[in-house]
Amino acid sequence: MKSSSKPDTEAQLLDLLKQVLPKATPDPRLAGKIYEAVEHELKTQARATAFAKFCRRVPLPDLEAKSVADVRDQLHASFRDGDVTVKPDRKAKLLAVEVALADGQQFSGEIPVRANGAAEPEEDGELALKFVPFPVCLPGDPELVWLLAKHENLTGDEAAMALAKAEEDFWASKTGQKLLRDRVERSFPEFIARVPAGVLRDAGLRRHYKEPEPIQTLRPPVG
Repeated sequence: MKSSSKPDTEAQLLDLLKQVLPKATPDPRLAGKIYEAVEHELKTQARATAFAKFCRRVPLPDLEAKSVADVRDQLHASFRDGDVTVKPDRKAKLLAVEVALADGQQFSGEIPVRANGAAEPEEDGELALKFVPFPVCLPGDPELVWLLAKHENLTGDEAAMALAKAEEDFWASKTGQKLLRDRVERSFPEFIARVPAGVLRDAGLRRHYKEPEPIQTLRPPVG
């Protein structure tokens, strides 16, 4: 779930169009085409904005194979219906990235190598939300806890819904489908261990530890 109010504004605009278009034109087919065109344009702009933010914020400590693969996997997870191309440029110290979607949309950009591996800070005027602890467990084993984190403005239920959606999208992505074909178990532990950090970050979540550990039960001292 996004912290920005922009998705809410777009939803309000589409709702307004549903009310206004039938009054502005007696032709329901024309009204439908206008609505679909506006909806498509909003989605296109949202994806372009998401791609630009990805290029500005994704960590890229170097151009080694693992770092490049991490960026490629995050792009596959974020644009699961697209073909992703990444080309390291060692002379310019950057990674050229391109995403071609099935509907013809194309996005291209460059991700510079950042010496400390850190992504660029938030833009001016955008509130950088803090992360707070978000421990989770599965119903069948409540003593096995994953120490995740969530944005401070998300409730526990909202964070749980965002986590469930992220897991669903991950397994439906090209990366997730390849893992399933390679006989990787479709389970929460495998998801947490393999999901790109950027996918969780976009959902307002963070993985503190890849490997879950059971809660330590404290016992009072004897004597």
